[in-house]
Amino acid sequence: MQGSLPPEAQEKLEELQNLQETAQNVAEQKQSSETALNEAKTALETLEDVDSDTKMYREVGELLVEAEYDEAKDDLEEKVESLEVRVEQLTKQETRVQDKFESLQEELQQMLQGGGAGPMGPGGA
Repeated sequence: MQGSLPPEAQEKLEELQNLQETAQNVAEQKQSSETALNEAKTALETLEDVDSDTKMYREVGELLVEAEYDEAKDDLEEKVESLEVRVEQLTKQETRVQDKFESLQEELQQMLQGGGAGPMGPGGA
């Protein structure tokens, strides 16, 4: 493009860049949550094959602490439910950000194509 962008176009471009960063952050959070969800589901499935009187341990920071079967199962079920809600929220947020991004991108394109007949900046010839 020749010269500098009009202030309105520059604002839209900056907003697009911010939305792109937001979309990337949301995608990373979603990926992380989906990974944690899959791990929790796998642990819960594994727990189903374990006798309830089997000695179990749970990780607490750097330590392994003995845990009761029912408590471990309840905690995993709660974690799975929580992560499912989180993934669902992030999916909706991802969709909203993508829709806004596409809308702004279209506005910017129209502004640059349709608004190209406007006055030229200082020193333009």
